[in-house]
Amino acid sequence: MSEIQRPGALYQQVAAAIREAILSGEFEPDALLPSEAQLMARYEVSRPTVRNAIAALRAEGLIDVRHGKGSFVRSDAQPSLTIARRVGRTREGRFVTHNGTEWDEVEEPNVYRSRTTKATAPLLELGEEEALFGCDRLLIDRATGTRTMHRTLIPFATAENVPGLAEAPGTPPAMIYTLLAKAGHKLWWAETVQARMPLPDERTVLHLPDATPIMHLTRVTHGTDDRPLFLEEQRFGTDRAQLSYRITADKQPARSARA
Repeated sequence: MSEIQRPGALYQQVAAAIREAILSGEFEPDALLPSEAQLMARYEVSRPTVRNAIAALRAEGLIDVRHGKGSFVRSDAQPSLTIARRVGRTREGRFVTHNGTEWDEVEEPNVYRSRTTKATAPLLELGEEEALFGCDRLLIDRATGTRTMHRTLIPFATAENVPGLAEAPGTPPAMIYTLLAKAGHKLWWAETVQARMPLPDERTVLHLPDATPIMHLTRVTHGTDDRPLFLEEQRFGTDRAQLSYRITADKQPARSARA
């Protein structure tokens, strides 16, 4: 019987063969792959071909290369942290975020002045280049070691109309909610979730494995007259965390009685 030839370069054929072995369960999650020499002998190819095949599988996210230890099949375990996206309020009137986690600051928050961009201006219903206060935080979950990057962007107009906020734009989000409520706003929130590949600095800061997407959350706090008051962004690796939402049914307006 003649040998079956797959289309594509030789390293792609080897990558396809290893991929099939992983998906079939021959190479199990978290298992160490055979060495380069063993793969060379198994597929009767050169060392550069094996290395190119391994690089292709790294890019796909099927394997991790641990320096000094070898290539490992990526774990298929579920994320270790569930982040509950809820906002609550105590009897004393303070707002709290029900993340279900205990976040510690890895470093001091970075407070700065910024301006709206093509991406953030529409969310805040402002023009581009409008003045903002920004605050970046790098947080870590005590229990799982999961890292998250959190950013707040507060328009100058919001800060100037809320007592104490312009003097302390690095105030944590839940406390900002409380200050806004004390200023007379009835708050509600709109949130979007996007999965994308990380930028180089995000991959480094979040300690992400190869080919790991990040979850990018955008939350806009709205107040009186549904006006956007400030913007939050949060980013974390999809290998470590997942989101949980509590959904309740909106009340429908009462139907008018027919004559």
